[in-house]
Amino acid sequence: MWVVIFALTAAVAWGWAYPLIKIGFNEFGITSYMTGSKILFAGIRFFISGIIILIIARIANRKFTIRKNIDLLYILVFSLMNTALHYAFFYIGLSHSQGARASILNSLGTFILVILACLFFKSDKLTSKKIIGCIVGFCGVLALNFGDTLSGSFTIMGDGMIILNALCSAVAGLMTRGLGRRVDIIVGTGYSLAIGGILLIIPGVLMNGVLPNISLYGIIILGLLITISSLGFTLYNKLLSCNPVGKVAIFNSFIPVVGVLTSCLCLSEPFYFNYIIAAILSATGIYIINRAK
Repeated sequence: MWVVIFALTAAVAWGWAYPLIKIGFNEFGITSYMTGSKILFAGIRFFISGIIILIIARIANRKFTIRKNIDLLYILVFSLMNTALHYAFFYIGLSHSQGARASILNSLGTFILVILACLFFKSDKLTSKKIIGCIVGFCGVLALNFGDTLSGSFTIMGDGMIILNALCSAVAGLMTRGLGRRVDIIVGTGYSLAIGGILLIIPGVLMNGVLPNISLYGIIILGLLITISSLGFTLYNKLLSCNPVGKVAIFNSFIPVVGVLTSCLCLSEPFYFNYIIAAILSATGIYIINRAK
């Protein structure tokens, strides 16, 4: 029951990130062509999220010990995949795509992770349910590019970046269990977000990234995004570290459902019939994989 509750909480939180990021771009005056500013904005978000998690971990007396240099290298690589590259692609792609479309396309990473987990972990066996569930869920992604062309067409800077983001997310999901074996998973999550945030801030500044307009509403939006990162990654990484990866990861298919609804409500984006089909197929994929025998 707690796996379901925590996994759904993380998924719902991440689903809200899509419209909030676009609202944040607008409030801080970041246009689609200001790549450095988008990366800087992401870096600030994740760096502060990581620091908050580390402070909470210290108060809770979590162990911060890193025993070997190879473990430190693992944390650095994880930070690169889980935060830096993952969200550099995500922020760039989202600024060139509709929030609803990006949220559904991003679910591709979930199904990739389910399949990869079966290859790398004995606890995740490739069953007919997982194969059918992934095929059905992936059809939800394909549904975006069929039917009404007004819902958008494939673009490198939009959909292409979101797909790269999904691949990074899948690889990071595989690495999460290894992270839990090298350092306390909560501490490791804090490290990955803080280090990843720095790895985003540096290139963002070098690319002349700035936050042109700073307003109270913009700061509130940034605060909500920081909360989403802190809560979502802490719950999700903890679940991945002690449960079959496929069983947890598949709940991320609820993200597009939430992302579509919140993007259309908050951003006044048009709602297309394709979205209904894609969301239903994604949710069906979750049900097939997690249903009882």
